[in-house]
Amino acid sequence: MLQERIIIGIDPGTQVMGYGVIKVLQHQQFSILQYGILDLQQCPSHALKLQKIFKYTLEILDEFTPDEAALEAPFYGKNVQSMLKLGRAQGVAMAAALMREVPITEYAPRKIKQAITGNGNASKEQVAYMLMSMLPSKSMPEKLDATDALAVAVCHAYQQQGCNTRTTSWKHFLQNNPNLLA
Repeated sequence: MLQERIIIGIDPGTQVMGYGVIKVLQHQQFSILQYGILDLQQCPSHALKLQKIFKYTLEILDEFTPDEAALEAPFYGKNVQSMLKLGRAQGVAMAAALMREVPITEYAPRKIKQAITGNGNASKEQVAYMLMSMLPSKSMPEKLDATDALAVAVCHAYQQQGCNTRTTSWKHFLQNNPNLLA
């Protein structure tokens, strides 16, 4: 059995970066230490966005001193310029973790969704609802980038414990929470 540890999950972005910090307890139990977003929409240039991502990531790393970092890997898109910008955002977050000597693992979006909901094609909302049902949290964040980052951290914890997916499926979650159906 793995010992208790702290994992930071990062959902990199050039408009909004999500982050989530969890503590992994014994028996696959998790506690949320912090989660939120870094809003970059008001930054006047891409270079300043990257600088802000780097500095903010360092602040979170220094505050929580995580044992491991997990990042959502960029998915293939049609717009090459967007992919380059996203890759740079991911790179500076990785550089910050490496600067603090925190090991990094990347996960594909589909892998993260599969680990949390049991469905690799789940929507951001499905991931968020499933995550909020399994983690002790007071409320759903406004921006789903924060829950995406928590999902990355939880996915990493499952992978480190030798579990490929959640034992509870999205179908099971809906059966247990009929009030969430529209």
